[in-house]
Amino acid sequence: MTVEELVDEYSNMLFRICLVIAGNEWDAQDVIQDVFCRYIEHAPKLCDSEHERAWLIKVAVNRCRDIHRFRLRHPQTDLEEISAYCELPEQSEVLAALMRLPESLKSVIYLHYIEGYKTVEIADMLGISLNAVKKRMERGRKALRITLSDERDI
Repeated sequence: MTVEELVDEYSNMLFRICLVIAGNEWDAQDVIQDVFCRYIEHAPKLCDSEHERAWLIKVAVNRCRDIHRFRLRHPQTDLEEISAYCELPEQSEVLAALMRLPESLKSVIYLHYIEGYKTVEIADMLGISLNAVKKRMERGRKALRITLSDERDI
């Protein structure tokens, strides 16, 4: 069976299974895509369509479990919960702007300004060069400046 035929045959069934296990449509879609990518990568030699079906279901269920484990190990806090700790409205604006930065810029800005680490320490922690840290801080400050000035103009 070709990959296209597999997708046509099993994607709806896998989506329903993943929707129940993962709990939301977006994760279910991600899992299904990942399952078919793994099928292409590993190209398992299976006896018949029943074994293919079982392999796809097993991989999908395991991938959904991985998502749950990741969420348990890496809990995320809602932005509204974080802004409840801000004393001034301006602080919550800055926090919201910081959360919208790309991860590479956000981590450097956060470590420097919130946690108080020096650029050399940040470079060691993130495994990047000192120049990369300085450049990311420059870009992050510029992005925050632009974002915050745009929000105040509205």
